[in-house]
Order: sequence, then C-alpha cells, then structure tokens
Amino acid sequence: MGMAVSAVGTVVSGALSGAGGEMGRRTSERLYDLLSRGRADGDGTGNSAYPASGSGRPRLPVTEPEQTAAARRLLELARSSPEFAREVTEWVREAGWLSPRAVPAVAHGASRPQMLPPTTAAFTDRAEVLAWITGLLDREECESREERSPGAPTIAVLTGPGGIGKTAAAVHCAAELRERFPDGVLYADLCGASAATALAPSDVLARFLERLGVPPAMVTGGEARQRDLYRDCTAERRLIVVLDNAHDDAQAGPLLPASPTCLVLVTSRYRLPRLVAEHGARPYALGPLSTEDAVTLIRRVAGRDRPCAPDAVVRAVAEGTGGIPLAVCTTGAGLAVRHQLTWERVAQQLSDRSRGQDQGGTAVRDDTPDGTADPVRLVQDAAYAELSPDCAAFYRAVAVWPWPTVTVRCAAHAAGVEEDEARALLERLARAHLLEEVGEERYRFHDLTRAHARGLAEAEDGHGRMAAAVRRVAVAQLRFAAGADFRVMPLRWRLGPAYQGLALSEHREPQDGKRALAELRAERENLAAAVRAAAHHGFDDLVWQLCEALWGLHLLLGFHAQWIDTHLLGVEAARRSAEEFGDPRAVGRMCTQLAFGYLGSGQVAQAEDALERARAADRDCGHHRGEATAVEALGLLRLKQWDFAAAQRCFEEAQRILGRIGPDADGRQDVPRATALLEHHIGRARTRQRDFPAAMARLNDALAQFRRLPGGGDAYNAGRVYMSLGDAHLEAGDAEQARVCLDAAVETMTEAGAGLQLADAVEARARCHRRSGRPAQEAEDLRTAAACHERNEDPVALARVRARLAELEA
Repeated sequence: MGMAVSAVGTVVSGALSGAGGEMGRRTSERLYDLLSRGRADGDGTGNSAYPASGSGRPRLPVTEPEQTAAARRLLELARSSPEFAREVTEWVREAGWLSPRAVPAVAHGASRPQMLPPTTAAFTDRAEVLAWITGLLDREECESREERSPGAPTIAVLTGPGGIGKTAAAVHCAAELRERFPDGVLYADLCGASAATALAPSDVLARFLERLGVPPAMVTGGEARQRDLYRDCTAERRLIVVLDNAHDDAQAGPLLPASPTCLVLVTSRYRLPRLVAEHGARPYALGPLSTEDAVTLIRRVAGRDRPCAPDAVVRAVAEGTGGIPLAVCTTGAGLAVRHQLTWERVAQQLSDRSRGQDQGGTAVRDDTPDGTADPVRLVQDAAYAELSPDCAAFYRAVAVWPWPTVTVRCAAHAAGVEEDEARALLERLARAHLLEEVGEERYRFHDLTRAHARGLAEAEDGHGRMAAAVRRVAVAQLRFAAGADFRVMPLRWRLGPAYQGLALSEHREPQDGKRALAELRAERENLAAAVRAAAHHGFDDLVWQLCEALWGLHLLLGFHAQWIDTHLLGVEAARRSAEEFGDPRAVGRMCTQLAFGYLGSGQVAQAEDALERARAADRDCGHHRGEATAVEALGLLRLKQWDFAAAQRCFEEAQRILGRIGPDADGRQDVPRATALLEHHIGRARTRQRDFPAAMARLNDALAQFRRLPGGGDAYNAGRVYMSLGDAHLEAGDAEQARVCLDAAVETMTEAGAGLQLADAVEARARCHRRSGRPAQEAEDLRTAAACHERNEDPVALARVRARLAELEA
C-alpha cells in the first residue's frame, strides 16, 4: 500500500509540474487508463471512495486522501485478475523511476562535487579555528549513536562582523579537512548581508542537487520536495557543506544535510540561535587578528618586492587596520600595486583619518556611533584616495546595485566604457583588493566594500547618474538574454522590441541552442538582479522584457522560486507600463508565464488564477494571440488534471480566437504553427476520451499542417505528432500501425537532432514491441535509448532503461 500511495503521489506531482517529461505524462495517463478500465469492467470491488468527475471518469487525485483512495483502488484491481495485477505492478515500477532519486556516493559515476572557492596564499593564523573544528569532529566521532541525534551532522557556526575573515577561515578549514570527507565539498555564498540580497534556499538546493548528480529535469519546484531529495542525496555521504554569509536560521536550515558523517560550516554576521538549539550547532566568534598576525599578513600581501621598512612603522600600519583581515588585505594590496606608496605614508594616512582629519587637515566624519573610526572604512578611504580619477569613477559605477557577480559586460555598461577598458579597470581594482576575482572575468565585491563604493557614488555622482548606470546594465542584460533566448527557442512567439532584428546564423551549429541555454544559466542570478534593479528604479519597460527573455531558461531549467519572484515584478511592471502608454499585451504575457512558474512549484490554484487574469487582460486589449495562448495553457492544465473534455473545449476555443487575427494583425505570422499545435492537443485530448477515429483525424491534420509550415516545416513537432499517433493506435489495439508511426517518429527526431525526444521515441517503440511480444526488437530499441540517455547525461533514465534490459536478458 505504501509503495502504491508513493507512486500515485509522485506521478500526480510530476503531471502537474511537468517533471519527468514525456515519460511523466505517459505514466500519468496510464494511471488514468487503469482506473478508468476498472470502472468500466464493473468488477464489483467497490469504487465509491475514489473521486470521479461529473461524467463518471476518474479525476486527478490531488489531495492525500484522494491519492490514498486511488492507491487502494489499484490494489483492488490487482487482486481482481492476473492481467490487472501484472499491469499495476508494471505501472508502480515505472512510476518509481519518476520519483526524484538520490545518487548514492557509492554509485558508479557518482558526483564528488568540489565547489570550494580557491584559498588565498596569504591566509594567516586562525589556527585556533581549525583546531576547534577538528576537535569537534574528533569528539563527535567518539560519541556513541545514542548520544547524538539521528542523522545530525557536525555544524560549526563562525560569527563576527563584516570583514573579520569568516569566509577565508571557513574556506581554509574546509580545504585543510577535505581528505576526511572523500565525497566532496558543497559551497554556496548565501548573500545574506541583508534580507534583500539573501538567496532563497530553493535556488541553492537546486544548485546542490545538480552537483550531486540529479538531472535538472528531476529537480522539483517545491522547496519541501527539494529538501527531501537533498537529504536523500547526502545520506551516508562524507561531505563538507559550506554555507557562507547566512542571513538567518530560516535560510540555512533547509540546506543542512541529514548525515552524521557530514561537516557543515556556516558563516554569518548574525547569531543563529535555532541552529544551536534545534540542530546542535556549535558557535565560534571570530575576533580581530593579533598585531603580530596582522603584521605577518600585511607583509605577505604587500609582497617581498616592497622596500624594507622599520618594524615600528609596519606595526603602526597593522595597528591602524584594527587587525580586521579585510582592512589588512586592502592596505597590503595598495602597497603591493603602488610602489611609490611608502609604509610611512600609509601609516600617516591611517593615523590622520583615525583622528578625523584628511590629508589637508580637514575634518572627516566618524564612522561608528561611539565616535571612533571604523578601521575598514579608514582603509577603504585611503585605498580610494590612491585611485586614478577614471578608476575611482569606475569603482563607484559598478557598485550602484548588489550584482551577485560583476562581469566585464556589466561593468562596462555601468561605467559607460568599452569592454577592454572595463577589463583593465576590473583588474586594477582586484589588485588593490577592492574587488575579488571569483571566476574567469567574474568579480565580486565584499559587501562592506560595495557599501563604501555606493556611499561615494551617492555623494559624488547623485541618484540620477546611479539610476542611469543601472538602466545601462539592465539594457545590456536584456540584449544578451533576448539574443540567447532566441537561440534556445527560435520558433516561439515573443513580445518586446529587444527581439527585433534577431536572426539565426546560416551556419548555426546543432549544439548552439544548448550553448545558449548554458550561457543563460551562468548569468541567471545577475539577470534576476537586473529585473529587481530595474523594478526598484521604475524601469517598467525593462522589467517585463527581461522576464520575457528569461522564458526559455525557466521553462527548460526551472528555478521556480526565482521564476515566480521575477515574474511577480513583471506582472506589476507590465500593468503600470500599460497604464502609461506602454504595451498592453505584456500584462497577459507576464500572467501566462507566471502561471507556468506556479505550476512548476505545485501551486495549481495560483496558476489557474494567473491564467484567468491573462485571458482577461488579453481580451480587454484585443490581443488575440496572447488570449489564445492563455486559453491553450488552461487546456494543457486540464489535460494534466485528466479533464480531457474541458481541455478539448479550451483548445477549440483557442483555435477560434486565432481565427480572429486578421491578415495584417499582430501575431498573424504565428497563426499556422499555433493552429497546428492546437490541432495536436485536440488529438491528444480525443485519444484520452477514447474517440480514436476523431483523434487520428485531428493528429493527421496536425501532421500535415506542421509539414506545410514555411522553411521546410517543423520537423520536431511533426515527430511529436507521430509519437501521439503511435500512442493512439496502441490504445486502439493496433500495435502494428503504432509501430509504423513510431518508426516515423524515430526517423524524424533523428533528422531534427532532438536528442531527448529521440530517446522518448525509441523507448515508446520499445514498449510497442513489448505489447507485440517482440523481445529482441525491444532490447535493440532499449540499447539505442540507453545510448541516447548516456549522450544526454541523464543517469536516472539510463538506469531505468538498463534495468529493463537486464530483465529481458535475464
């Protein structure tokens, strides 16, 4: 019973969110068929507990009681006949493969993530921190299982003010202890200096799960299910998990692994009492370096090429930094890159500033409430004073918004300079320790340094120039995202002037779309930051267009928390823009895209509401193309909910709406393809209602329409129709005709270069061979499917196909 309930829950969740792709859809429809056939057979086993629609057909069991009733019904069917028993057993096994599954550390090819950023060669002292953490590990390894909470990892929390060296200490300790944890290191900067910048746990979980070997398509949108899968993946592994810069307990808690053999290092400026009280975390407060250690560190950073200076002068410089590692490193970096800068001059600068005087004797403000000077601010002011005017202006410009990382493109547009100049200026700031290089041509501010630069921008440039810098960056990000999105999904209809003039290269390589998706993924967090920055500054036209340009990224890769967050801003921006003579079509577009984000995270009611709002908004502004899309999306939701008659009505209504688009009207160019897609949907809905003659007529019509499309037709969607025809013929009992259609699907997907869909088509044909009793042909297709899944780097699908092959070859 437990296995059946779990299988039903997995399939229902996947059906609504789209997880599992074609196999998920097919498994959901097989569940519908099993329950429907049991009703039709009238076997007298009792059926009143299972929910049905008004027509007597089963409806998708969404609630836990409904899923339990559906599972009970499956068991009743299995007991009613050997045939049903075989089918139910096979379905439960197939559904089990849809469940997001952990990749054990001992599995062949298991991921051993190494996400730790590089340590600094100048790291100094903190030996007591490493000794403390090592002591925690040694003591807890000696404890009996009875003395420890089941599954509790060792958790060390390093706290202290900004700049005190928490990140460096955590990274250094993780690197030193890595050999004790052979299953790898997970690392995330949680950006928790403020609530506004803190990452959602869901986004971090999605990143961790991928690095642990879970295919992105199997990562659900709901944080609770992500957390469960993460705990499965980390169970019995020996991992280090570094959660850097946590804002609060709520952000860090979902990211804790459920294994006593893991070490978790958390850094935060804030106390995290719930981690201590509920998870047994041990806190450690970092203080400033001793004067001796600060002297050692500043000499290391300044380098051996510096002329010697009296120990007393070096000591004065070190004391002027307050022993705060960020201030020590910034000061040392200034000495390293500016050879004309003497130790004596730096000592005098820090002394003057600490007394509230600049170099000209003018009073400067104190930086702390008690009237004392902040050592980090003193050092930053001194470093800034040494920058050339162009570099100082650049420093201020790139800090106008907390970009997760500063790229060359971002910096160039923020400062209004060419990329080559931006590249050189970024390197100069990195050498001065005002930026940190975190990847190839990617940089990051320490948040205290960014606050310093932003404060200077407010004082010297004003909010008008700062807003202009944000707009330049947002425009550049929109241009990049629209271009990449166009390469990912060139045939979809889209809104916004950012797409005007875009065209695919005549010599486009087959993998170009995949590369474009990878480019979007690498810039994902910066793109979301651009949406928020544009919304903050009231650039509504850019907000909704950025959301539009993120459609391909989110549709194919998920990241549902970010999807919903950005598109809520997009809906409001589109609405305000429409009120101010903007594009009124954008309101419906944003609502429709938001609905898909809600669906991916399992929020079905919110998705329905968003689609109804989309339909109303598009109807009000006369945007027939957008209204048809919203109604089509409602139909697709009804398909997932097993309300096939309602789905058919939606698709037919969408076709009528498309028919209102005149020859020169907006969206006319997309009508032939949109009509073909709807015809395909109607054929699928007819198949599920077992109206096979009408279904096949619709599907064949859709096939003809896709073939007639300009540019040689749409081979990919033609292949999908062939797959639907194969399903329809198989459901109608004509396995031979089903095989003919699936042969065509395999051939078409091969020609289209659609690797994922080719694997689906070959697996579908293998099932057809199984129905027809052709084990040799089934095995051949399964081997082909396995090769496809291996090329597509889908270990779960590969394992599923190999398991079936093993059964055949046993």
